[in-house]
Amino acid sequence: MKIADPRADLVCDEREIYQRLLPLHGATVLELGCGKADKTLAIARAGAVAAITAMEVDDIQHAKNLALADVPANVHFCRGGAEAIPATDASFDIVLMFKSLHHVPLDLMPKAMAEIRRVLKPGGLAYLSEPVYAGEFNDILRLFHDEKVMREAAFAAIGQAVQGGLFELVCQKFFNTPGHYDDFEQFEERMLKVTHTRHNLSPALYQTVREKFMGHMTAQGADFKNPLRVDLLRKAG
Repeated sequence: MKIADPRADLVCDEREIYQRLLPLHGATVLELGCGKADKTLAIARAGAVAAITAMEVDDIQHAKNLALADVPANVHFCRGGAEAIPATDASFDIVLMFKSLHHVPLDLMPKAMAEIRRVLKPGGLAYLSEPVYAGEFNDILRLFHDEKVMREAAFAAIGQAVQGGLFELVCQKFFNTPGHYDDFEQFEERMLKVTHTRHNLSPALYQTVREKFMGHMTAQGADFKNPLRVDLLRKAG
């Protein structure tokens, strides 16, 4: 297993990756750290899965998800963290984590991996995507929120779970997702005002971040290629 592949040049929406890798038709799915539930709803509305449970640890975002309109009947929102999943053993065919394992507290990541295994059916799949610590967007992000330690710890937790026999590695995929911002205000709304992390920037740091971002602005906005890694794991059995 490797944490990054600098040679990866594929640019695509992550939907193309998970649809290619996962047997979603008729599956019971758990998404951990669903955030705004964009992917939850996209998967549910595609009509393939039997049911999808979307879990979020942030109370503010969870309340917003519960208030969403036109949610498909096969979607269930619940509050909780990956280290303590409120579900019975062998409940799901597939567990998803879209860029969320590195948000689990460092000392609880091994517990999260064990919990994922517990709730998966024998032969079930864990799809874990994580941002690679590289790229121009990451150079901006790390000015106020450096995730290097957390991302490395998440990769280590996955590797240890494989080495320890909790899972077998099916494959790794490296690719880039396109990111677009119309202006700095949109970046600020998406990245600086998230409810799961408080970013208290000093005026000087705020100006540094803004200047770094504006260096990528064009008449059409700012575009980035964000490198990602997917670790697809299978529970033995």
